[in-house]
Amino acid sequence: MDLSNLKPAKGATKNNKRMGRGQGSGKGGTSGKGHKGQKAGTGYNRKRGFEGGQTSLTRRLPKFGFTNPTRVEYKGINLDAIQALAEAKGLKTIDPDVLRSNGLIARNDKLKVLGRGEIKAALTITAHAFSASAKAAIEEKGGKTEVIAAIAAKAEA
Repeated sequence: MDLSNLKPAKGATKNNKRMGRGQGSGKGGTSGKGHKGQKAGTGYNRKRGFEGGQTSLTRRLPKFGFTNPTRVEYKGINLDAIQALAEAKGLKTIDPDVLRSNGLIARNDKLKVLGRGEIKAALTITAHAFSASAKAAIEEKGGKTEVIAAIAAKAEA
């Protein structure tokens, strides 16, 4: 056996139906679409969710819920992650740019510092928001918390 006599297993492949190639093919004329009717015409494309004229499921179910248009989504980073980063890189100040360059937040994420874990040294941390427990833990060790003003003013309003 070599490359020149390899072929697919028996029954693994089959030929396409050659539609519309004359009456002698058995698939000429209407090309398997029957006679007339909505689905026989060219360019027919059934709409997503169409149920043959029956009211579709999406229209039978009620609408509910509410999406707040002014909600601010934060990416939460805990104190233990900040402490690990500060130890690994030898940092005294942490801001969104540092976290972004180390892959902890994405480019447009708003940063909120959360209180899980503990800080071992005095750090200056700049973020869009702080939880009460995180702020207390940072200031207890002699560190500083700086809020990025643009988002804080919007959240209070």
